[in-house]
Amino acid sequence: MVQTWSKELLAILNVTLVLKGGQPALGLVVANHVSWLDILVMNASHPVRFLSKSDVKAWPLLGRLIEGSGTLFIERSKRRDALRVVQTITRYLRDGHRIAVFPEGTTNDGINVLAFHGNLIQAALDAPCPVTPVGIRYLDAVSGTRSLAPAYVDDDTLLSSVWRTLRQGRLLAEVCVGDPQLVGGRDRRQWAHDLREAVVRLAS
Repeated sequence: MVQTWSKELLAILNVTLVLKGGQPALGLVVANHVSWLDILVMNASHPVRFLSKSDVKAWPLLGRLIEGSGTLFIERSKRRDALRVVQTITRYLRDGHRIAVFPEGTTNDGINVLAFHGNLIQAALDAPCPVTPVGIRYLDAVSGTRSLAPAYVDDDTLLSSVWRTLRQGRLLAEVCVGDPQLVGGRDRRQWAHDLREAVVRLAS
């Protein structure tokens, strides 16, 4: 049901989904974070449960839909909440769920990928389970060049970002799925670094 309404919303927003690669393995999924649109795009691509900042619940319309899809939320202003979230994600991973996170911790312009924080990767170590890297990028459907319209950064408001996306015309949302990775003796910092490198390649 979540996948269906995500596809319907993308159609309303004039966004065409382009999938590359297979389906992410059951376990942790890590992706670059460009926009509020990422959650719809990922949900439309593959069944997945998200981790998101608690602020999202206050978003008009989207917040209620995202919360209703079973999203897990983190209170970023509370340092202790990170431990609770990692423990919660670990339980879901052990039960065979697919959990998607944005290890950059914030949105970016889609051109660059920020450093990945290793704390969320700890859940994959504790479960243990594979981690699948995913690259997201937005392209102008006519020119095929990268579009910055969906970017949600700096002083952008949700409504201004949505309006800019609607004015852009038809967009392509590419979701490129890489090969699942096992830890292979790495600590979470090194694994986070290697996963970021994989996401950079996929999102380029």
